[in-house]
Amino acid sequence: MPDPLHGEGVAIRYPFAATDAVGPLSLHIARGERVLLLGPSGCGKSTLLHSLTGLIPQAIPAERRGTLRLFGQEVQTRSPADWADRVAILFQDADQTLAGFTVADELAFALENRSLPPDLIAARVTQAIGRAGLAPDWATRRIATLSGGQKQRVALAAVLAQDADLVIADEPTASLAPAAAQMMADLLLAPGQTILIVDHRLGPILHHIDRVIVLGANGQVLVSGPPAEVFAQQGDRLTQMGIWTPLATRLRLALARQGIPVPPVTAVSDILPHLPPSADLAPLLLPRPVPPGPEVVRLQDAACAPPFGPTVLRGISIALRGGEVLGLLGPNGAGKSTLATCLSGLLPPREGVRTGPAGAIAFQNPESHFRADTALAELTAAGVAPDKAAGVLAEWGLSQVAQQHPFTLSIGQKRRLALALLTATDRWPLLILDEPTSGLDHAGAETIARHIRRLAAKGTALVVITHDADFALSVCDRVALLAEGAIQADGPAPGILRGSALLHRFGLAPAEAAPLLDWMDRP
Repeated sequence: MPDPLHGEGVAIRYPFAATDAVGPLSLHIARGERVLLLGPSGCGKSTLLHSLTGLIPQAIPAERRGTLRLFGQEVQTRSPADWADRVAILFQDADQTLAGFTVADELAFALENRSLPPDLIAARVTQAIGRAGLAPDWATRRIATLSGGQKQRVALAAVLAQDADLVIADEPTASLAPAAAQMMADLLLAPGQTILIVDHRLGPILHHIDRVIVLGANGQVLVSGPPAEVFAQQGDRLTQMGIWTPLATRLRLALARQGIPVPPVTAVSDILPHLPPSADLAPLLLPRPVPPGPEVVRLQDAACAPPFGPTVLRGISIALRGGEVLGLLGPNGAGKSTLATCLSGLLPPREGVRTGPAGAIAFQNPESHFRADTALAELTAAGVAPDKAAGVLAEWGLSQVAQQHPFTLSIGQKRRLALALLTATDRWPLLILDEPTSGLDHAGAETIARHIRRLAAKGTALVVITHDADFALSVCDRVALLAEGAIQADGPAPGILRGSALLHRFGLAPAEAAPLLDWMDRP
């Protein structure tokens, strides 16, 4: 029986490009194999995924070379839509997937296109809603009213409804709270499922993975093998290349720079027996403190609502001082983005008072920020002097894409460019970053962290909305937990992120580094 996916000499080049976006490479996935695809931002991971059912070149213009087969059949012999009877795709941006007016419409869409009997479609829709952990009344909810994380859960349910032989998933957990991310991983990566997945949140998925394929910056295969073997033998090299590796691997490398040898481990708790009493973990886990400045913004007894929507937050009182970085955590649909619009002044509160100057929001969709035809032109349009724009791009690792149209960049590059636009001038005393690390490789996330602390040192007040507790621990001074329409906790980041019943109550998880925080507080 032929493999679900087999490719030889696959390479893809976009129009007018001088080099291939990915490849040449060989790729195969056996039936029931769960494969994780890793690589630095811009190495062509999403491009490769888009080619597997013929979206490239049939819908997205590009040249594809080499041989690519699905279930023994040449990909190009069928249209991308025709492959939906055997292949389900979960895109990085849920809005690329969702086409229905309601959740039930969305889940039925692919099944209707396959002309399945109406009774079977209805049964599949009901079953998928339950498997994805959605309440039955979600069937009639309008897609447009959902948060980014809620849309991602609906996209998951649509994939489950297809019951496909092969699943292709691009960053499926990026917008999800920890409990929802773990549920998605458990469903997509269940034993017997055949899947090729790109994801940077390794915690929820790594124990499900059979094989890891790592692409280098040139879009070619760097290493392939079982996860334990790849990270034990190549973990240091991959970390130094800015590719995501388990947190324990990255910490082991950082400890080695302090002269503390730790053998290859994949769990943070396994580091503890190797720590001498003199080990200094604070620089590895926590941000360098910045003396707080004057108050920049305050919400007092505020009621917040999305545009044209009902009030979702009431009695919100919170203040932020210059140089302070506040992490905003909460389950999907808790109203984090809604609170951000009120804090920034983009929308006035329905009730209560906001005081302070206007701030800026780096939106979840970075394309919302773009208006020029090159990355370099975006910076000059944002008020950066032409002779300094190239230097700003270099600071964000974007020099190589200076003359590219922003919409042609990878999602990680788009996100860094959007942040560069907002931070390259001193216009904004308050900056809110909504899921800033989504779609970024490890090097990109470190770049974001470095700029967050740079801005804090200059006196900027920042809010970081994230589901990544370890990233929040590394950049935030305070953390506020938003759930059930109110702020449930607000305090120093290490105390809240170390783990508590409150986090678990709302489907959140402590930082993976929590055992090391406990070690730091030992008598």
